[in-house]
Amino acid sequence: YTQLIKGGAKVFIFLAVASAYILIQNAVGVSLATALGLDPLMGLIAGSITLSGGHGTGAAWSQTFQDMYGLHNVLEVAMASATFGLVIGGIIGSPVAQRLIDKNNLESEYGRTNQSHQRFPELVTYNEHEEDRVTAKKVVESLSIILLCVTGAGYLENWVSSFGIKWLMIPDFVYALFIGVVITNIMEVTKVRKVDLETVDILGTVSLSLFLAMALMSLKLWNIFDLAIPFLIILAVQSVILAVFAYYVTFRVMGSNYDAAVISSGHCGFGLGATPTAVMNMGSIVNRFGPSPQAFMVVPIVGAFFIDIVNLVILQGCIAFIK
Repeated sequence: YTQLIKGGAKVFIFLAVASAYILIQNAVGVSLATALGLDPLMGLIAGSITLSGGHGTGAAWSQTFQDMYGLHNVLEVAMASATFGLVIGGIIGSPVAQRLIDKNNLESEYGRTNQSHQRFPELVTYNEHEEDRVTAKKVVESLSIILLCVTGAGYLENWVSSFGIKWLMIPDFVYALFIGVVITNIMEVTKVRKVDLETVDILGTVSLSLFLAMALMSLKLWNIFDLAIPFLIILAVQSVILAVFAYYVTFRVMGSNYDAAVISSGHCGFGLGATPTAVMNMGSIVNRFGPSPQAFMVVPIVGAFFIDIVNLVILQGCIAFIK
């Protein structure tokens, strides 16, 4: 909740924008999948499940779709779609922001200089020369909390399943995510110990890298050869629509200023890939055009957590509507 307070109203505005786009993303995916003769649920795979959700969300939902609806080769399709989105999200973000900045003659209120961090040390933004503050103690503490979340997720899932709610389909990772939110907020309120977000972020990056290596090695991509063209069409259309949405909608709703342009590049990043891609996009912009503290406060908060919750709710509604 402290992150929400720091982000202010812009966090909620951007969350609303990103949530609206998830609806569009799924509508496009399902419509094109149906038009191309695929199961509509495969449109969700080429929609917010892998594009806004990423590899982890794609892997979780692919197992659900396989077990409950008998779809085949879902994991291969999900990993391929998520990887495509990760690459394209990192490609289109910077050009979108640069076009907005050049066309509207925008500039950072902190100036276009390499000395911004020295002149404004309070800035919360990208700094490639920032000193590493992660220690072994922080790593052990964070790992303990993560293990507690993962272990508790199994018990929580069994408890929820005991109610027999058939329409409620929640991937395993969401339970761990929920427990993590509860633990983090309890620790902040009681001031027992502060969770080091930088350490958690590094552990998350390492875990994702290991997961991708293991998942991609076990994929049988030749099984989805017949799906390659339809999914390339869907993903190409998704990329164009997000670029247009970020350019015309995200930019205007977020204020039509320099910060809004940087946020638009971030939206391209996690709307097709992941939050690190969004940060990379924004980092490339602020390195050339000047700092944007607001963008680096708003986008990671929405992209790293809140959008996953919204995505889950929207996906439940989409699946209920399709089936």
